[in-house]
Amino acid sequence: MNIILFYLLFAVLYTSKSQVQGCTDPAAINFNASATSNDGSCIYAPTTLSPIKSIILSSRLRETSGLCIEHDSIWTHNDDADNNLYKCSMNDSGYTAYPMQSLKNTEWEDISNDSEYIYLGDFGNNASGNRKDLHILRIEKSLLMKGIIKADTINFSYEDQVDLNAVPANTTDFDCEAMIVGKDSIYLFTKMWSMQKTTMYSLPKLPGMYKAKKNAQIDSQGLITGACFLEDKRLIILCGYSNLLQPFLLYLYDYPNYNVSQGNKRKVSINLPFHQIEGITTKDGLLLYCSNERFTQSFITIPQALHHIDNRSIIQAYLSRNTTSIESRETSPFISIFPNPGEHSITIQCNSEHIGKPFKIVSYDGKLVFSGILDNDKCTLSVQDYPNGSFIFTIDGMNSYSFTIMH
Repeated sequence: MNIILFYLLFAVLYTSKSQVQGCTDPAAINFNASATSNDGSCIYAPTTLSPIKSIILSSRLRETSGLCIEHDSIWTHNDDADNNLYKCSMNDSGYTAYPMQSLKNTEWEDISNDSEYIYLGDFGNNASGNRKDLHILRIEKSLLMKGIIKADTINFSYEDQVDLNAVPANTTDFDCEAMIVGKDSIYLFTKMWSMQKTTMYSLPKLPGMYKAKKNAQIDSQGLITGACFLEDKRLIILCGYSNLLQPFLLYLYDYPNYNVSQGNKRKVSINLPFHQIEGITTKDGLLLYCSNERFTQSFITIPQALHHIDNRSIIQAYLSRNTTSIESRETSPFISIFPNPGEHSITIQCNSEHIGKPFKIVSYDGKLVFSGILDNDKCTLSVQDYPNGSFIFTIDGMNSYSFTIMH
C-alpha cells in the first residue's frame, strides 16, 4: 500500500474513533457526557422567562422595531415612515431623537452596530414579497453624534429568490426583520410567514451590490423579528412570536464555523402574552433587552415597552464553559449543572480543584435553600422538594452559577 494512503487511512480511522457525536450541552435532557463533538441534536425541557423590569416607552416609539446597545444607551427606530433614530435610556422612558432627513424609511426593521458604524436594515418585505430595493444603510457613528448624517448603502437580493412576482400580504418567505453584524459579515434571519421557519443569509459588510448567501434554515416554529450576537462566544439570540402573539427567544450556540444548524437550538417562551416583540439586544448575553410595539385589537391594548430579561438561568453555564477549552478544564475552575431546568434532581459536575469545597444554593431573593460539601467530581442532589423557579449555586463563597427547577 502506498505509504501516504496508509497514513491518510490511519488518520481517518483514528479521528472516527476519537470523535463521539452527540449532545454536548449539560443543560439538555439528552446530554451525552461521552460526546466530544456536538451534532446539534440537543433537546430541552420547556422553559419560560419573565421580565424583571418593563418600561413603557414614549408614544413616539409605538412601532419600535429594532434595538442595539451602545455603552449605556439603546438605539431604536420605528419601522415605517419615521426617519429618526432614537437613543434611549435603559432604565426610563427618556430618549434623544436624531433626525435623518436625507434617508428614507421604507421598512426599517432592525439595527446593529460595530465600533465605527450603525447598520440600519431597510429590508421589510411582507407587503408583496417582491421588493427589488432591499438594502442596509451604514451610518458613521462619530459624525451622527455631531448631527452630521453620512451614510452609504449595502444592497442585496436573496440568492434563492428567483420568482419576484407579487404574493398576498404576509405570505412570503423572503421577508426579513432580524440582522446581526460580525467582524467581517452581516447575517440576516428571515421571517418566513408561510413555513414558520427562518433562513440565515450572509453578505459582506461593505457597500456594494450582493447576492445574500443562504447558510442554514432553522425550524423556529414562529416568526423571527430580531437578533443579537456575541460573536466570540458563538451565541446568537433571536426573538419572535407565534401566530397567537406568544413571544419567544431562540438561542443558537456552540456551532462550528457559523454553521448554526449544527449547534444547539433552544427555544424559550417569554411570559408576555399578546406582546409583539420586535427588537432584542444584549451587552454580555446575561441581561437581555427586548422591545414590543404597540398592539391594539378588540378589547386588548398592549403599549410599546422595553423589557429587561434576566438570562442567566439559560445561558450563564454555557458562557462560563465557553471561556476555557475542554483540554484546560483539568487545571481551570469548571462547574456544570445539569439538567437545566431540573425536575427531580440535578447533577453538579466539577474538576478536582473543587472537591472538598463548601457550596450553597440560594433563591433569587437571597434565602438559603441548601448547603453542603462537594465530595466528588460529580454530585447528584434531589430537588424534588424545591419550588419552581431560578436558584443560584455558589461554590466556596465565590463563583456563582444559575439553574432553574421546573416540576
